[in-house]
Amino acid sequence: MLAWEKKAFLDGASVVIGVDEAGRGPLAGPVVAGAVILKDLKYKSRIDDSKKLSPAQREMAFREISKKAVFGIGVKDNKYIDRENIHVATLAAMKQAVKKLVSKFCRLSDKKEKNIRKNICVLVDGVFGGFLPYKTIPIVKGDSKSFSIAAASIVAKVTRDAIMNEYDKKYPLYSFSKHKGYGTRLHLQAIEQYGPCSIHRKSFAPIKITDLRPRGGGDNNDIRKD
Repeated sequence: MLAWEKKAFLDGASVVIGVDEAGRGPLAGPVVAGAVILKDLKYKSRIDDSKKLSPAQREMAFREISKKAVFGIGVKDNKYIDRENIHVATLAAMKQAVKKLVSKFCRLSDKKEKNIRKNICVLVDGVFGGFLPYKTIPIVKGDSKSFSIAAASIVAKVTRDAIMNEYDKKYPLYSFSKHKGYGTRLHLQAIEQYGPCSIHRKSFAPIKITDLRPRGGGDNNDIRKD
């Protein structure tokens, strides 16, 4: 899991950043990106593709990453996704996460970004590069191949799950804490019954093609669980 990091260092990088996202596919909520610089390679928790870990394993890994790494988080909400499209939103969230991370890293290390820019290498899960002001290497299924990207995937997933759990309190009829906005049968049934609420992605099918309207839920469904 460290082969890509080792290659980056051998090629001259002094700072290696792993980047991944969570939430491209759901029908509701934001897309969230995580960016991580590893400071310690010894972890008791399992660091792997977040989809391969249980919620408890992810939470444990996230706590350890918080102590042993520097990370940044980027978030683009459903309105941004609907306005721009999910691809643009994902790249924007990644850029935001990397910008926050580099700024934090520079503060902690007492360095200036302009002085280390040429020495930064970003490993990104997926096939897209060239959207950052640093050397960027896209890696297909990178969250299973790079330790840094795996850590970033955990940061992104845990952060997004926490956001959706909060939305569950605001919109209890949709059970967001159970499916996190993905198109499960439970979620689709809620959309069919109540219509979309304010965090649903109106540009995504089936919401877009069915043009569902609130039926007692929707944007009026901001009652909280007592």
